[in-house]
Amino acid sequence: MSLDFVFDLPAEDKGNTGILVFVCSLSKMYHLAPVRDKITGKQAAQLFLDSVFRYHGLPETIVSDRDPRFTGAFWDTLFQMLGTKLTVSTADHPQTDGQTERVNRVLEDMLRIVCAEAPRFWSDQLPMVKFALTMRRQADVDQPG
Repeated sequence: MSLDFVFDLPAEDKGNTGILVFVCSLSKMYHLAPVRDKITGKQAAQLFLDSVFRYHGLPETIVSDRDPRFTGAFWDTLFQMLGTKLTVSTADHPQTDGQTERVNRVLEDMLRIVCAEAPRFWSDQLPMVKFALTMRRQADVDQPG
């Protein structure tokens, strides 16, 4: 499982300005959670449990960048309690988390369009954005090599 944030979206009616992106390394399934820019590690962990754990169970490894929300004491405690480990990409080698970075690039392109049309309601469009991401991924898989 890999996770990363996409921020700098326009503030919408619920106060969200970003998305926490989860990507399952095995299924390539995406999970998108709208977040505020002041999200804490504890809140991110709760989103992980609510948005990901119930579908995928406990991954052996979770990959993230070095965002302090992913490297703080709460995450260390959570991973220790759950018996998993956090692997962070090195500061000079963010492509360690390449899977999520690729998803984020496509997601950011889609969100620019959504935010241009509905800047105060973009989080309401996340189910459709997730569907479009999934269909795009499936089209990539189905292409003859």
